[in-house]
Amino acid sequence: MWTRPEKAFAAGAEFRRQGVDLIFLYVSTYALSSTVLPVVQRAKVPVVILNLSPGAAIDYGAFNAMADRTQMTGEWLAWCSACPVPEIANVFNRTGVRFHQITGMLYGDAECWNEVREWVEAARVAHVMAYNRLGCMGHYYSGMLDIYSDLTLQYAAFGGHIELLEVDELSAIRKGVTDAEVRDRVGVFHREFEVQADCPEGELERAARTSVALDRLVEKYRLGSMAYYYKGTGNADNEDTISSIILGNSLLTAGHVPVAGEYEVKNAQAMKIMDGFGAGGSFTEYYAMDFKDDVVLMGHDGPGHIGIAEGRTRVRPLKVYHGKVGRGLSVEMSVKNGPVTLLSVVEQPQKGRLMLLVAGGAVRGRAGTADRQYE
Repeated sequence: MWTRPEKAFAAGAEFRRQGVDLIFLYVSTYALSSTVLPVVQRAKVPVVILNLSPGAAIDYGAFNAMADRTQMTGEWLAWCSACPVPEIANVFNRTGVRFHQITGMLYGDAECWNEVREWVEAARVAHVMAYNRLGCMGHYYSGMLDIYSDLTLQYAAFGGHIELLEVDELSAIRKGVTDAEVRDRVGVFHREFEVQADCPEGELERAARTSVALDRLVEKYRLGSMAYYYKGTGNADNEDTISSIILGNSLLTAGHVPVAGEYEVKNAQAMKIMDGFGAGGSFTEYYAMDFKDDVVLMGHDGPGHIGIAEGRTRVRPLKVYHGKVGRGLSVEMSVKNGPVTLLSVVEQPQKGRLMLLVAGGAVRGRAGTADRQYE
């Protein structure tokens, strides 16, 4: 623990050099706020004050039996961590330092240390988002006005980088995919999906060619996530590409590069957050209510996350793509039975900021859910 302001300044500067994402301030004994404030002011990262007692209670009998007053003072200070916390909190409030506090015991307090672990996970995901490269390919659908996003606001909230991509480039990359690579990727489809018998081999090959091209596009721009939509009208190559994209995007989503359809940037960000927590995520929307069974039916067009599917994800042919031209293969799946978390990134234009909207629920199984054909 730094004991003088000079050491505090040095510690804060070191934290900045090391690029720390979160500071846990463990108040082990009485500490002056003047030796704490310079550290967090220099670091400029979230602070969690750990107000942790050494145990459940002081052993008053043993303490009072001590003959050495200096030793008694030392023992008393070991239990004195709660004393400076209000002082530090007061100073942080008055100087505009945002902080959180965890109160509990240093040992034998599972609830306390679970909260610490949650903060560590949150900081790790914030780091992921701060360095994520989000690709945006295509354009918005002109009918759904709620999808339009302020990309600069995304930068302000999460950091990272947004790369604007052309479908034309993906189509050009697609032409360089070899027949051998196509055959290998078709084999991957059969391993990872339950390919229905009515899927034409030619459609599997088209999807495989696009899937390999997607991997190359992701590698070229070092993408960690992507949002896309494209009608494909008036350009045969782009129509061929965009109508064969879903299987490849489903594989990317399961491979920690979540992809959201409809050019839904906010949803792509939410999916990346969920992926950062190791939960996985798939573009989902409410589409019907069942008051009889007290459930909400959910699903969506677009890539599915095979890692959160109940059983294997099925591949089946479509004659018409909803909202796009052409035909091709799509996926359908049910979500794993059990608890689920719903996360949305929501714009608040009046306040000039984003918010996270979270809900929890449970998938009850086939009696309480409906399969939705993913396009």
